[in-house]
Amino acid sequence: MALALPTAAHAQTAANDPSGVIDCGPVQPAELCVDFDASRSVDPGAGPLEYRWNMGDGTTLTGLTITHCYKVRAHYTVTLDVAVPATSEVRRAERTFDVDLTRKPVLNFSVGPTLKARVGQPVVFDALDSVLPECQSVVVVWDFRDGYTQQGRHVEHSFRKAGRFAVRMSLRGYGPGACSASNCVSQEVVVEP
Repeated sequence: MALALPTAAHAQTAANDPSGVIDCGPVQPAELCVDFDASRSVDPGAGPLEYRWNMGDGTTLTGLTITHCYKVRAHYTVTLDVAVPATSEVRRAERTFDVDLTRKPVLNFSVGPTLKARVGQPVVFDALDSVLPECQSVVVVWDFRDGYTQQGRHVEHSFRKAGRFAVRMSLRGYGPGACSASNCVSQEVVVEP
């Protein structure tokens, strides 16, 4: 029997932007959902097959293709049991899959209660669960695109003029070798008079 390996949905790493010239991409929240596909599974002599997926968090799903969203960003082992209804045989742990959600970068931030503000009004910026897991230390740098920058996971900023500002949050990671040097994302904040 041949079994297709699953595909997992992963958060993409945000664009590197050490020069500050290129616009950063949209926020990249923690991706906790995975897709599995066993549609290329074949065992012509066994007849129809049933697929039971133990997702490693106490959840069991059935089906040829499945999607599962975890509640906690952690490391899981997914086990696939294949049942052959014609013979009542159950092939336990036919395949196991490693799902490590802790190794993916997360670049996510919130802006006050909304993405709108007034001139002179303090706006709270929060790096939420942003992380570069391969790095020993990470510095969060905010570029408000109005000539001001600030560091910290949780900061306040007041814009001095009206306009649209593509606020940039950069995660700058340090050591070891697998650590990405800089990753950034941006969200537009509309500042009204």
